[in-house]
Amino acid sequence: MAVRGAIQLRPFMWEMIPDYRLGHMSGRSSGFRDSWLAQRAAVMAGSGGCCAEVYSCIFDYNTPRIALIKSRKVGLLNRVIQLLILAYVIGWVFVWEKGYQDFDSVVSSVTLKVKGVAVTNTSDLGYRIWDVADYVLPAQQENAFFVMTNLILTPNQTQGRCPELPDTSTVCISDQNCTLDYVGTHSNGVQTGRCVAYDKSVKTCEVKAWCPVENDTTVPKPAFLRAAENFTVLIKNNIWYPKFNFSKRNILQNISAEYLKNCVYDREKHPFCPIFRLGSLVEEAGESFKDMAVLGGVMGIQISWNCDLDKKHTYCVPKYSIRRLDNREFDHNVSPGYNFRFAKYYKDSNDVESRTLMKIYGIRFDILVFGTVS
Repeated sequence: MAVRGAIQLRPFMWEMIPDYRLGHMSGRSSGFRDSWLAQRAAVMAGSGGCCAEVYSCIFDYNTPRIALIKSRKVGLLNRVIQLLILAYVIGWVFVWEKGYQDFDSVVSSVTLKVKGVAVTNTSDLGYRIWDVADYVLPAQQENAFFVMTNLILTPNQTQGRCPELPDTSTVCISDQNCTLDYVGTHSNGVQTGRCVAYDKSVKTCEVKAWCPVENDTTVPKPAFLRAAENFTVLIKNNIWYPKFNFSKRNILQNISAEYLKNCVYDREKHPFCPIFRLGSLVEEAGESFKDMAVLGGVMGIQISWNCDLDKKHTYCVPKYSIRRLDNREFDHNVSPGYNFRFAKYYKDSNDVESRTLMKIYGIRFDILVFGTVS
C-alpha cells in the first residue's frame, strides 16, 4: 500500500517541518522561511495572539490527506456501496415513489338517486305500494342515503293515560310500586302514580303518554321491506384537484345515456357503471341482505381516485370497493343494527291530534371518496 500525503502548511509550525522537506518546496526555501518567520514574529509581537489567529485564518491553506489503497476487495466494496445508493435514489425515490412529482388530495361532491318499488300486504296497512318517497328517509343526506327495510308500526296514537309497556321497572302490584311524575330512561311517558292492568295477567304503572304505547319487543322477521334488495342507486361523483386544476366525474366520457339506462355495476362485466343494486352491494361485502334487512346496518361504498397525470387522462378512472362498517360481533351482539323512530301527525274533524309512530330499521350507505393525483 502506498500513501501520498499533502503537507498542511501552517505559518506557526515552520519549525516542525524538516529541512529536507522544505528543500523540495523551492530553491530559496531557507531564505523564504527566515523571512516569513521574521514577519510572523513581528505580527505576534505587535498585534498579539488574537490578530495572529486572524492572520492565520486568512492566509493559511489546508488540504486533506488522501490515502490510496490498492486493494481489489476494498475497491469493489466501495463501488458496490455507490451502486446501491444510486439504485435507491433512481429506483425507489424517482421511479417507484415518484419523488420528482407533486401531489394533491381530492376535493369531491356526491349526489344520489334511489329507485325502486315494493309491495306489502299486512293486517295493519293492508295492500300498499312503497316507492322512493316512502322508504328513503330523509330524502337527502350528505354523502349518504338510508333505505328502510323493516318496520314496527303503532297507529292511531293520541295523548292520554295508558299502562306502560311491561318490564322489570314498570311491572307493579299496587299503587305503592309506582312513583308520581317519575320518568325512567326507557319510559314512554310520565308515571301518574297508579298501578293499572296492562292485560289479564300483568299490571304496570300508568303513564301520561302517546297511547297506546309502542311495543317493540318483537321485530318482524323476515323483514317488512325485504324487496328493497332489488332497489338501485345512481351515484354521481365529481372530483377536483385544485393544485393541477384537474376535474373529472365517475360517469366517464365513453358512457352513453342508452348504456346508463340498462347497466348495473358488476366488478367484472361493468366495473365503471355508476348504478348499483342494493342487494349486490351487501353481497359484495360478504353479507346477506335478508339477514341485514331485519335489524339494519351501515355499509360503506368507497370510491378511489388515484391518478397519474403523466399518463393520459382516460386512465384516471374510479375504483369501487364495498364493506360493512358496523361490524357485528357474534359473541357480543349487543344493540345491533341501525334504527330510528319517525311519526306522521294528523287531526280529525274534532281537532284531536293523533299520530302513527314508526320504528324504522334499515341500511345506511355512506359514500367515502379518497384519492391523490400526481
